[in-house]
Amino acid sequence: MQSDIKEAGPFERILTIKLEGDELESAKNKAARKLSKSMKIKGFRPGKAPRAMVERMVGEQTLRNEAIEEALPELVGPAISEAELEPATPPRITDVRDAEGGGVDVDIKVTLWPLLDAIPDFAGREIEIDAPEVTDDELNSQIDRLRNQYAELEDVDRAADSGDFVMINISASVDGVEIPEAAADDLLYEVGSNSFIPGLDDLLGGSSAGDIRQGPGTLPAGFGQDEPREAELKLLVKGVRAKKLPEVTDDWVSDVSEFDTVDELTDQVRANLTMMKLDGAESAFQGKLIEQLGDELSLEIPEALVDAEVESSFHNLAHTLEQQNLDFANYLRIVGQDEQQFVADMRDRAARTLRTRILLDSVAAIEGIELADAELDDAVVQMAGEVNQDAEALKSALESSGRIQVLAGDILRRKALDRIVASAVAVDDKGRHIDLRPPEVTDDIEMDVDSSADGDDSSGDESETQED
Repeated sequence: MQSDIKEAGPFERILTIKLEGDELESAKNKAARKLSKSMKIKGFRPGKAPRAMVERMVGEQTLRNEAIEEALPELVGPAISEAELEPATPPRITDVRDAEGGGVDVDIKVTLWPLLDAIPDFAGREIEIDAPEVTDDELNSQIDRLRNQYAELEDVDRAADSGDFVMINISASVDGVEIPEAAADDLLYEVGSNSFIPGLDDLLGGSSAGDIRQGPGTLPAGFGQDEPREAELKLLVKGVRAKKLPEVTDDWVSDVSEFDTVDELTDQVRANLTMMKLDGAESAFQGKLIEQLGDELSLEIPEALVDAEVESSFHNLAHTLEQQNLDFANYLRIVGQDEQQFVADMRDRAARTLRTRILLDSVAAIEGIELADAELDDAVVQMAGEVNQDAEALKSALESSGRIQVLAGDILRRKALDRIVASAVAVDDKGRHIDLRPPEVTDDIEMDVDSSADGDDSSGDESETQED
């Protein structure tokens, strides 16, 4: 066996393996014996029919193809090692042709993991993001959330509005037959909450005490049937109640929280909101920085790498859908995409993910970022704790499966990302530097903060800057 190698692109090589005539003949003999084991040939036991008879039954070309497939696995590995190549994806055959003097030449494309000779300069690079500032409206909204938890209801002599509560008697019928499971008396219901029967809120809008309302609704599964059903709703509004929010005073704060004064509560809510905004700003900064650097790379990602990334993503999706008892066609309907658009989007995401990974690998190599044994051991210990497993046993399993190298690569990329982020600068729309460091903690009391208060969901795409 001989082999030659030539470039097929910046990160692809064509490895030509020459299968000599005698090697091909030997492979044909093995293939014939293998094929005959699954064939019923009169007068011969499985695997004992002569090659000529097998060849007549399956055809010369089929036997030749089987022989090549039989011989290649033992030849490709040594040829790749001899050429000092490290494939990033499984090598694949691109051409098989007859060679002069007998035998065949087999072209195998080997895709290498791209590593760049140069990377965009990131030191001092300015990335514009929204300043993580807490507004008075956001602060008041969070305090109002706490007030709502302790609100009292009082009767009002007016029409019900969204957020008000109504006392109702309700019944429902399907095709004129009342559904007992959907009937209730003295039900206290929040208008606009959409928390009971679909269609109920449409009937309640603008209703007042004494009103009788009737109209269509949808009974969810569980109301006497396993499937949702269209129904006719009928209800009597017996009263309207509005929330009365407590006044924000020192006494109220001390009663409902671990703080003594309004100022202490306000300071803690502001600190929590600030931390939340800083987290969002840091994520946005990181995402925009990586995206900008990735766009500046002069890099054509090999199709084989994109194919492998898409295949991996699709495999993970299929596994998730299987756990949820959801087939792919229904999933596409839920996300509102056809298969062609879905695949195109998946390939685009795969290319972005690979571009980020290649960028971080190259930064680690060019910047001389290394991984200490202790860092790898610490990561294994952390993983072991998360899965409740012995650290040494887990490390041994990772080493035997080759996944320890994957973990090491993930850590190196994380360190490369930290190097990039630490070297760049966040600025606002006026070019002023933004300090993304968290403020010093002055109180260890934490409060739940509604993440929707920020109103900014541009947190960057962390999936492109971290490995799963």
